[in-house]
Amino acid sequence: MGIKKVFERKETKYILTNEQFAAFFEDLQQYMKVDQYGLHTIQSLYFDTTQDEFIRHSIQKPEYKEKFRVRSYGIAKEDGLVFLEIKKKVKGIVYKRRLPMTYTEFLNWQETNELPESILQSQIGLEIQWLFKKHNDLVPRVCIAYDRYSMFYEEDDQFRVTFDQNIRFSAQEMCLHEPKNEQLVAPEMGVLMEVKAMGAYPLWFVELLNRHGVRKSSFSKYAQTYQRHLFIKEDTAHVI
Repeated sequence: MGIKKVFERKETKYILTNEQFAAFFEDLQQYMKVDQYGLHTIQSLYFDTTQDEFIRHSIQKPEYKEKFRVRSYGIAKEDGLVFLEIKKKVKGIVYKRRLPMTYTEFLNWQETNELPESILQSQIGLEIQWLFKKHNDLVPRVCIAYDRYSMFYEEDDQFRVTFDQNIRFSAQEMCLHEPKNEQLVAPEMGVLMEVKAMGAYPLWFVELLNRHGVRKSSFSKYAQTYQRHLFIKEDTAHVI
């Protein structure tokens, strides 16, 4: 099976206490299955301008926003894959376009500022190149990692549910092959559930939400990291 490169969906978030998660997760497994990776770690290196234009714009909750990140599933290895991702949100619909490259190729791109020819031969690769030309000061801003369960529904492959735990960040010595100096983004938070779907939820899922008292929430990993940690440090640095 080839690597999926284009996604279009709605993403709705819910924050569960650890107790809610344990009970909800158990009941959910009557209908959905944990994917083949089980509990796995995801790392995302977010890029932004030197003035943090992407995240400052995103926090204003506009109808259109975009971000660029490099994602690794697990600790990155030289010959392992990472994904260059452009993620846009337009009027509530999320569009994600991504390309795989080896971690060695990514490190070389960071050193030379030149994408591999194989990447540039694709439409998504050209979009990434254009993004970096439009914002010529894009740099890695923060690395955010978390441990995830991803669940699928056999009767509808467009309906997926993920659970993210131990959401943490590092803004120093950011690298995907050797995480350092990680801190929890929101120590008080339990588990972040994301529901990824284009159509209506299955009735049984709505019933589960109601039974366990789970309600919609708003939580952006990058925005929360910026507002709680990065912006505070920037603001303090300007105090004389």
